[in-house]
Amino acid sequence: MIDKSTLKKYIKRFWVFLFSAFVLFNLIILLVYLGVFGKLPSTDKLENPETPLATEIYSEDGVCIGKFFNENRSNVTFDEISPFIINALISTEDIRYYKHAGIDWKGTFAIPYYLIRGKKKGASTITQQLAKNLFPRQRFDNIFVIVVRKLKEWIIAIQLERFYTKEEIITMYLNTVDFGSNAYGIKSAAKTFFNKPPSTINVEEAATLIGVLKATQHFSPVYNYDNSVKRRNTVLKQMSKYDFITKQQYDSLSKAPISLDYMVESQNQGLARYFREFLRIDLADWCAENGYDLYTSGLKIYTTINSHMQKYAEEAARQHLKSLQKTFFEHWKGKKNAPFDYRMTKKEVESLMEVAIKRTDRYKKLKTAGYTWENILKNFKKPVKMKVFAYDKDEIRTMSPYDSIKYYKYFLNPGFMAMEPSTGHIKAWVGGIDFKYFKYDHVNKSAKRQVGSTFKPFVYTTAIKEGYSPCLKVPNVPVVFPDFDNWQPKNSDNKYGGMITLQGGLAESNNCVTSWIIKQIGPAAVVELAKSMGIESKVDPYPSIALGTPDISVFEMVGAFNTFANKGTWVEPTYITRIEDKSGKIIKQFIPKEREVLAETYAYVMLTMLMNVVNYGTGARLRSSKYNFSNQIAAKTGTTQNNSDGWFIGMVPELTAGGWVGCEDRSVHFRTTDLGQGANMVLPIWGIFMNKVYADTSLGITKKDFDIPDKELPVEINCKSYEKENETESMPEF
Repeated sequence: MIDKSTLKKYIKRFWVFLFSAFVLFNLIILLVYLGVFGKLPSTDKLENPETPLATEIYSEDGVCIGKFFNENRSNVTFDEISPFIINALISTEDIRYYKHAGIDWKGTFAIPYYLIRGKKKGASTITQQLAKNLFPRQRFDNIFVIVVRKLKEWIIAIQLERFYTKEEIITMYLNTVDFGSNAYGIKSAAKTFFNKPPSTINVEEAATLIGVLKATQHFSPVYNYDNSVKRRNTVLKQMSKYDFITKQQYDSLSKAPISLDYMVESQNQGLARYFREFLRIDLADWCAENGYDLYTSGLKIYTTINSHMQKYAEEAARQHLKSLQKTFFEHWKGKKNAPFDYRMTKKEVESLMEVAIKRTDRYKKLKTAGYTWENILKNFKKPVKMKVFAYDKDEIRTMSPYDSIKYYKYFLNPGFMAMEPSTGHIKAWVGGIDFKYFKYDHVNKSAKRQVGSTFKPFVYTTAIKEGYSPCLKVPNVPVVFPDFDNWQPKNSDNKYGGMITLQGGLAESNNCVTSWIIKQIGPAAVVELAKSMGIESKVDPYPSIALGTPDISVFEMVGAFNTFANKGTWVEPTYITRIEDKSGKIIKQFIPKEREVLAETYAYVMLTMLMNVVNYGTGARLRSSKYNFSNQIAAKTGTTQNNSDGWFIGMVPELTAGGWVGCEDRSVHFRTTDLGQGANMVLPIWGIFMNKVYADTSLGITKKDFDIPDKELPVEINCKSYEKENETESMPEF
């Protein structure tokens, strides 16, 4: 039996030990706070914590059409989070969240009790977990370092509670956590797993998402469905325990399956994929120059793209190209050199394929590994299973890489753009048929193709400016250019004779009439006008430009034509209105350049001429029952000599739209003009698109007429009246 003196001695030692431990513990806390064991985050860091945020791209109508990110994370406010998510998180992770000041001392002191009972019980509060997410630290096995790290976590948690409200802390936590499937933060998670904003997440969906946080792979509803259901039900049980839901709700919801609408966000999906890639490249230098990271700075880019028009343009292009592609396959079935020009030699085809092979990553890897060309070619001709593009559904085929290159060369691709005349705002941008398989953007300024007869309006506009009337008649005969090796352009239909007005020449895309005009006015004047209307591509001042020999992009051509619709004022095609930082502060605004190129009266004369292209010329298909347009439309078709490039650009008072269709290689094309002309290749896209636009009354695009200028027109456009006034005049000489 211990005597009293010994007992007092033990008690004294106990209190000394306890006091010493208390002093030592507080001393360690003080040293941690002072940064002896490593600096704590500064006040500024705590008030403005840095987390990598995705840059979001918004359409003009407020739809997020895409993101740029390393981690797919976007912030939301507390009001944008469903209360079911908040309740699920609190009931599962930190039921005393609203009662503690960052550390749950009751839970912390209960840990030894649970350990004695053989139960694993954590006590990290939501605030502590946020501290770990915001300021992650390396893990060590050393017990002292672990204790120091935990103390740092406590201090940071307490400081966070000082700087932020409870609502702000729980919002920050939900914005930072990783839900797996490349979804960081609740906004990305709700979109990835359920394709909805976090504000509309219901009870069972909230329980599923919060359940995932315990172990993103193990409890993933995609990869481990059964585990996810069990974990979801655990969360629901906790919600029932703390009266966030009733027992009846728990009984019902716990038996329900998890219903997902799962899709991992990527650059290959969503609206305006080609435009988004163009934007990514276009903004890279600006971000570098201005100290922003496009993938982590959380910028918000507000574009001019209209989500409805973009959707209609993509649908129109795919609908028409699917049908046209079927025709193209049938057109070349069993033909020599298919799909290459039947006039090419075997050696020329092999040379073209060699160039295509050398562009591939496979070739570069084999070349780096030391393979000879002969062995590389053998490798490319060895059949393997692969997934290939098809309109209805991607297909698994067994074919050689060589044959797959040839397969993709068969495909016709579009470049299509729509813009608002007065503002220059680009409303739709379709660079191809499928970004996943066809990365090349056919709208981009660098994507130049021969424009054919769509260049002719520049020639006619120059003539109108110099006083030529649309009603002037000239002989429909070939024109000779002695200074250019007696070049003598021919009509595409090889029909000649009689007289034809300039108006009729443009409507019917008559080469003889256009050649006659450029011989009178000279190519230099045409080039000067084209450049003033936004054509930046190289255009040499030769007579051949009258037939559309220059290579120009869809971006430039649609922008130039828009000058006619905008009453003679060229306005720079614009695709961004502003950029905001992650706090919503505007850091860059975009105002398009503009300049008056033509008097409004000249622009209107050209519109009347281009309206006749649709009324009775090469664009008359738009008046057919298939499209059923009766409103004023000014347009021009274009077709290159070997049918490699088809063009169509059409204007109505409130929208200018158009583009190009063709294959990757110019040697792949239709053999006949009836199939390869712009009226067959591109016009249907415009027709389908505009019918969808008109049907959507929310867009406010009407079928009104073009405005007639108040001033007198500089030339006569009433050709019957003109004929009576000039019937005695002699015809111009060639």
